[in-house]
Amino acid sequence: QVRLMESGGGTVKAGGSLRLSCSASQYTQSLAWFRQAPGEEREGVASWNTWDETRYADSVAGRFTVTADRNKNSLYLQMDNLKPEDTGLYICAAAHTRYALLYPPNYDEWGQGTQVTVSS
Repeated sequence: QVRLMESGGGTVKAGGSLRLSCSASQYTQSLAWFRQAPGEEREGVASWNTWDETRYADSVAGRFTVTADRNKNSLYLQMDNLKPEDTGLYICAAAHTRYALLYPPNYDEWGQGTQVTVSS
């Protein structure tokens, strides 16, 4: 079982930046970031796989960048030009398949999340 630990969340003003990190305990084919706001469904934000294929939600494309360090089994999310609607709990997930993309049912393990709050 893959264990995931996120870090890097915080509070920032609109237009600011944050960088999230996710450390996985072992190799996995796909990693992704999801987010969940109170009362809302979990939403896929960005995904990466070991073929270096990435996928972004339309709402963050052009503002967020997902990268990975294979040697460290780590995933990162650089978030720029943050908006209040980006507020939520950001959760890292791991999948044992190449095309897990941004669909929660495709993921096998989940972290506890790190909170991101963007003030206007």
